[in-house]
Amino acid sequence: MAFLEARGLTKIYRNAEVAVTVFDGLDLEVERGEMLAIVGPSGIGKSTLLHLLGGLDRPDSGRIRVGDAELTKLDTDELARFRNRNIGFVFQFHHLLPEFSAEENVAMPGWIGRMSYADALAKARGLLLDLGLQPRAKHFPNQLSGGEQQRVAIARALLLDPLLFLADEPTGNLDLETSERVFDLMRDCHQKRGLTSVIVTHNPDLAARCDRIYEMKPHV
Repeated sequence: MAFLEARGLTKIYRNAEVAVTVFDGLDLEVERGEMLAIVGPSGIGKSTLLHLLGGLDRPDSGRIRVGDAELTKLDTDELARFRNRNIGFVFQFHHLLPEFSAEENVAMPGWIGRMSYADALAKARGLLLDLGLQPRAKHFPNQLSGGEQQRVAIARALLLDPLLFLADEPTGNLDLETSERVFDLMRDCHQKRGLTSVIVTHNPDLAARCDRIYEMKPHV
C-alpha cells in the first residue's frame, strides 16, 4: 500500500459567476521513502495539488490518505493537528517571520505544537548545525542570503520529524548555483531522515534527480 494516496481529486475555483476546474479525477500514489517531482506548465495546478496533499486546502471531491490517516475525513482541528505534527512544508518564498531569529523561526512549529520552549530551541539549534547554519542561528531573516533563508525554512519544516515533506518550487527564487546546493541539501535530508517527499519544480534537471516524475497535463 502506498504511503501517500490521492484518488479522484477534483478542485474547482469559483469567482463570481465563473467556475474554473483545476483538475478533475486526479489520482496519485507515492511510496514510502520516495522522492517524487511534480512537473507541468504554469497554471496547471501543481501548487494546488501540493496544498491538497498537505491538508492546507480541501478538494471538492475525492480522498487523500497519508499513512493511516484519511485527511479528507478529518475535521478542521484534527487536520490542523495532523498537519503540524506530520507534514513539513517548504515554499518558494520562505515565509520566515522577520521579527524572529533563524533559530526562533525553526523552533516555531515546536512551540505551536506545545513542545517546551527550551526543547524546541535546542532541537532548532541542532538542525541549524546539521544544515551548516550554526553561525547564523542568531541572525534575523534580513541578515541572511536567499539560500540561507531557504535552508532555515527547510530546518523549520523538519523540526517535528515529519512523515511527509512537501516543497513548492523551493529553488525557484534562487540562482543556479544556490539552487543546486539547496536541492542537494533536501536530497541529503530526505535520505538520512527516511522522508517521503513531493517536490513541485519547473527545473527539469532537478526533477530528473528525484526518484520519479509525475507530469500534470491540461485536462480535455
